[in-house]
Amino acid sequence: MSTVINMTLQGILNNKNMTKYQLSQISGVPKTTVIDICSGKSSIEKCSAKTVLRLAKALGCSMESLLEADEYDEKTGLPADRAYLECGLPSFLQSAIDAMQASWERVDRGETDIRWDCCYCELQSDINTCEVNGVISGEQAWYLREKYLRMERPGEIL
Repeated sequence: MSTVINMTLQGILNNKNMTKYQLSQISGVPKTTVIDICSGKSSIEKCSAKTVLRLAKALGCSMESLLEADEYDEKTGLPADRAYLECGLPSFLQSAIDAMQASWERVDRGETDIRWDCCYCELQSDINTCEVNGVISGEQAWYLREKYLRMERPGEIL
């Protein structure tokens, strides 16, 4: 059995190139349970020993390492590693992200990038389009805006 260190269940799945559906099929744990654990809606610590054992066996790790693996933000309950929000993005959105990253790298080095504003607008437009059409969630959209457009999420409107 392998050891898993400081990684969320979603991170383990990413490293093993395994989907939540595949984990569910292999482990016999309902897909909704796997999804809830990966999203932070449920804590693996609150799962039954039988569920943790099934997941650990399917992932080839010990129950202990699986229980120690999940790191969640105490305030939000979401996984501390939010990289799962970048999984499964459409190719056009990933291309816009790559272009924006390259543009930011030039700007951050102090160079002039005459395409920066085009990259910014294209990425913002692609994020908005994907969100409106249900291709990505609102949570994913804001994660991408904060990370790649360096936007700040506005506070709650009362």
